[in-house]
Amino acid sequence: MRHIYDESAFDTTKPVGSWWLDSAGDAVDTTDLAGGENVRCEIAVIGAGYTGLSAAYHLARDHGADVRVLDAAYPGFGGSGRNGGFVGPGATKLSSDAMVRKVGMDETKRFMALQGESIDLVAALLDGENIDADKTGACEIEFAHKPNRVQELRQGAAYMRNTFGAKFEFMDKDECTAHGFAGPQVHGGLKIPGCFGVHPLKYARGLARAAQKRGVIIHGEAPVIGWHKEGGTHVLATPRGEVRAKQVIIGTNGYTAEDTNPGLAGRVLPGLSNILITRPLSAEEQAAQGWTTTDIIYDSRKLLHYVRLLPDGRFLFGGRGGWDASPAGKARMRIYMEKTFKQMFPAWAHVEFTHFWNGFICLTYDLVAHVGHPQGDETVWSALAYHGSGVAAATGTGRLAARLAAKAATLEKDVPVIMRDVPPRFPFPFLRTQYLRGAYAWYHIKDEWL
Repeated sequence: MRHIYDESAFDTTKPVGSWWLDSAGDAVDTTDLAGGENVRCEIAVIGAGYTGLSAAYHLARDHGADVRVLDAAYPGFGGSGRNGGFVGPGATKLSSDAMVRKVGMDETKRFMALQGESIDLVAALLDGENIDADKTGACEIEFAHKPNRVQELRQGAAYMRNTFGAKFEFMDKDECTAHGFAGPQVHGGLKIPGCFGVHPLKYARGLARAAQKRGVIIHGEAPVIGWHKEGGTHVLATPRGEVRAKQVIIGTNGYTAEDTNPGLAGRVLPGLSNILITRPLSAEEQAAQGWTTTDIIYDSRKLLHYVRLLPDGRFLFGGRGGWDASPAGKARMRIYMEKTFKQMFPAWAHVEFTHFWNGFICLTYDLVAHVGHPQGDETVWSALAYHGSGVAAATGTGRLAARLAAKAATLEKDVPVIMRDVPPRFPFPFLRTQYLRGAYAWYHIKDEWL
């Protein structure tokens, strides 16, 4: 998959500068694999992001498994340390009614229940493992960025209440203002209770340390560059030694290398997400824009913007879109993001930005996350593709992968049908970036002109 993007975007030797990295405190101490020939374990996990760390933690805590985690860089290097910190429902870009049409009401409810449980799981891990990840807010809100999107949100809230018993609430423009978010593009909102924001890298590092306390060994700077099987044993080769395991869990999401994971080749697509951070805003500046809530919020665009006020008064402004991961492409995206920010928040047009970065989310052809056997081998699991909303979804799916590997669950009984098995292949997968460009162009037209 990496060959379809600028290779520098996947360079694990260069930490990506971000506000999260600058404010996360001490890095996680990992175990050097150098010289560790023939290191053995029961289960090897590839990827020290939310999926892999959650899988490892739950395998050790709940099932007493001997687990080692391999990461090409360090815990939280990829999307788990770069995202917006939104702990809400995710794992799909399908609407609920589209999912009902595809798999039926019962399976849709099953999928939605898993997402709700995943949010609760993050909250429980923060509390139970004393992870200080700057938890803020009490709900997630989608706002109508144009007047013609208001009715859609109103109907959506009613549909979710009446169909699924969800406690979704519609907010008119005045209620949005009273709640603490206002602007020329805020015309109404849909509130989802029970969601919250976190410092994503503090959470990833806290989860890594919690796993280590349970006996998990994490190897940093240990990319898997070769993989073969000797009898019933998987041999994972890294530049710093080998790890031999009875089972393997792949949790690399948007940073999945197709050359060492051929069972996933042509089945996943990385998409860029971008984040700007302002300097701390004073109380007077926040009041001038009418934005004082710390709830996690996004707009109704297909190429959505996601925003939140951080605990120290900084403002996070994120956005989907862009397919050029090169330094020049990143520079162009920053210009676009800054221009859009000033349009959406005119009272802050003078505010300086201290950080800008981007990274990969993971998409599938059928627009939903998947858990399954990517190599056609029942001792290999993959869990990935959260479509840009993975803090909770990856944590919950990692726990699910742990239960599957420990034989405490089965695909048939415990995994929602829509998530089961590996993702379908993209038609003509070498054209994946062209599909993305076409989709983004169409979404931009719909978002801004229709």
